Amino acid sequence: MRRSASLQRLLIYGLSGPIIALNFWLLYFIFRLFLHPITIVSVAAILAFLLNYAVKFFERVALNRPQAVTIVLLLTLTLLIVLGVTLVPIVIDQTIQLLDRIPNWLATSQANLDSLEAIAKKRRLPLDLTVVSNQINANIQSMVQQLASAAVGFAGTVLSGLLDVILVVVLAFYMLLYGDRVWFGLFNFLPAYIRVPLRTSLQRNFHYFFLSQLLLAVFMVAIMTPIFLVLKVPFALLFAIVIGISQLIPFIGATLGIGLVTLLVLLQNWWLAVQVAVAAIVVQQIKDNLLSPKLLGDFIGVNPIWIFVAILMGFEIAGLLGTLVAVPIAGTIKGTFDAIKNSTLPDQ
Repeated sequence: MRRSASLQRLLIYGLSGPIIALNFWLLYFIFRLFLHPITIVSVAAILAFLLNYAVKFFERVALNRPQAVTIVLLLTLTLLIVLGVTLVPIVIDQTIQLLDRIPNWLATSQANLDSLEAIAKKRRLPLDLTVVSNQINANIQSMVQQLASAAVGFAGTVLSGLLDVILVVVLAFYMLLYGDRVWFGLFNFLPAYIRVPLRTSLQRNFHYFFLSQLLLAVFMVAIMTPIFLVLKVPFALLFAIVIGISQLIPFIGATLGIGLVTLLVLLQNWWLAVQVAVAAIVVQQIKDNLLSPKLLGDFIGVNPIWIFVAILMGFEIAGLLGTLVAVPIAGTIKGTFDAIKNSTLPDQ
């Protein structure tokens, strides 16, 4: 009898692993199949989270919620139109010019490497940059081919992006109007001891995280743009926006953005690249040591190691969107489990 019970238990444990793995694989397959609509809904939810602050502000001015949502939507559309007329054309123009110049910059870098290798040979130094030169030459050819293919699909990409923006704004508008009903309806399926801490942790993490990251990104763009203009950095606005957008990715985003911009400038002028790197790192340190603690604080409360793991898993599952939401999701899970654990602890 004991052997039968132990064998049954061993069989259950042995089959549970493959079944759980199969369920996870099935969920991942379904997620990848509907990745585009899930992305639109997720971006709309994040936008609704952020705009809800403005809606609550107008509600305090004795307006009902539909009126407040309508005013916020009109202001948002006005801001998008102003940015679309003023800022977006400049960014697109600088992006096209940058893509056109990158092959020339790579060719210049190859010439500089050849000159450096010639100087090293004259001084009998063991320096062989042939592999690097060949790699640069291959990158030049690949870049030219990519530019030709990108030019063909640019119009379709812009049209698809505009449709996605319209869908996001419309969906965010309805989420601001009826989102509370949907959220309460979904949370009502959960037991009370899970529903309350999960809802509190979800709102706390997503609200504070995305609002803080957005403010920090705007700060970096606003500070780096005039600095780049003073340093006479080519494509100053585009590079500042790249660094600012990279701030949305926690912990590693700033390093990736600054490294990318420094590398692009390095292809043209190494001394200018040093100035760009120093200026960006100084501003980043000001942001990390003065602004970030005040905006973010310790509300996530997740170990940095697990944050890196969450970012890597988020990128693997959903790309850039997964990278952006990985940290607040990790904070939500931890906050929920902590609240449940604390509520079930016996009174001391």
